[in-house]
Amino acid sequence: MAEVPSTHYVKSDDVYIAYQVFGEGSLDLIFVPGFVSNIEAIWQSPNRSRFFRRLASFCRVIIFDKRGTGMSDRSSQIFTLEQRMHDVQSILNEVGSERAALFGISEGGPMSLLYAATYPERTSALVLYGAYAKRSWSTDYPFGWNDAKWNNVLDNIEHYWGTPQGISATMWAPSIASDPRAAEGLASYFRASASPGAAAAIMKMNREIDVRHILPATRVPTLILHRTAERVIDVEHARYMAQHIPGAKLVELPGEDHMAWFGDQDSILDEVEQFLTGRRHAHEPERVLATVLFVDIAGSTARAATLGDNSWRELLETFYARVREVLHQYRGREINTSGDGLLATFDGPARAVRCAGAIRDTVRSLHLEVRCGVHTGECELVGNDIAGIAVHTGARVASIAPPSEVLVSQTVRDLVAGSGLVLEEYGTYTLKGVPNEWRLFRAAN
Repeated sequence: MAEVPSTHYVKSDDVYIAYQVFGEGSLDLIFVPGFVSNIEAIWQSPNRSRFFRRLASFCRVIIFDKRGTGMSDRSSQIFTLEQRMHDVQSILNEVGSERAALFGISEGGPMSLLYAATYPERTSALVLYGAYAKRSWSTDYPFGWNDAKWNNVLDNIEHYWGTPQGISATMWAPSIASDPRAAEGLASYFRASASPGAAAAIMKMNREIDVRHILPATRVPTLILHRTAERVIDVEHARYMAQHIPGAKLVELPGEDHMAWFGDQDSILDEVEQFLTGRRHAHEPERVLATVLFVDIAGSTARAATLGDNSWRELLETFYARVREVLHQYRGREINTSGDGLLATFDGPARAVRCAGAIRDTVRSLHLEVRCGVHTGECELVGNDIAGIAVHTGARVASIAPPSEVLVSQTVRDLVAGSGLVLEEYGTYTLKGVPNEWRLFRAAN
């Protein structure tokens, strides 16, 4: 399935609900979104697009925008779980689905629970991810949000909705929080999904949700998935549901992203596929040719000891801000940071070498020196990260570079012929953990 699915509408009561259907599996699965969504904006993000295409590899997938959000009729009023349940029924009737699995994400969990308990004959299975039965704190439910937390979130929506300072990546998707472009992409998705008034109305409804009493009445096969370190919904919510839903299977996964398509989405989808079909996907790693750039601060330990923790932390923040400006200029993609270093990828080796030189020159004003290593090779995509021998090679090249120098592998030297870059022979080295000897070159411009 390469093309973007068409959007259709069904009238539920007096509201038009937008939905899409894609995939040709024998099992119907209706995806019940979390907080807010936009079924057309979904396909503009590689992470979200990949998530749904993977679901479509083993199911006929039905996605929709809840009333008040996305492509469905907009409103700032509060809609009930019962109304939303009727919307799901209307969509399933429209597409001719007599029985479907429900996949409820976050806020979509309570409605999915209510539907499964009410219509077990039309529910083949129930999957819950990052979900809950009750959202707010009480003496008998101590892991919900207290009043102060709710007030902070609602105030944030009122003043910062649709900006990176709003419902932010730091909380919802920490793995992308250090990437300004990714954080703005998330903010843009939220803007496309709901107005500030609609977002606030949904949050106010969530504050009142409590479906604990229907958990024992949920009699369909149920899988509960939750990342243990996520920052929006405490894992204790998942454990509570697993204790009270008869026969429910709980799988706790590593990770801190609340949004399922960020971080290791395959670990989630593997469990869903196994649960629904009885088989687990045989992964063919996604590979791409890329140029990797490693940047490390030289002498960082001594500098940190001289400055002290607070001053060093402030200097690092300034360092990363300057580096990201240069990366953006050269169309590099930040992969991750670790202590005092950074890994980025480029789709062209010449730009990577020039970017490394620009970073070196830019951070001199901070009285910092960096060592840079550049290599081009086949990389394995692992969520938002990369892996493979090319990554190890780039790291080893950087470790050999002296302060304020950019070293590149022979592979890079061969690929940039005719670019105008001056690369001087630096020597032949054995790189730890990497086969064979490697000729390295120094970027002289």
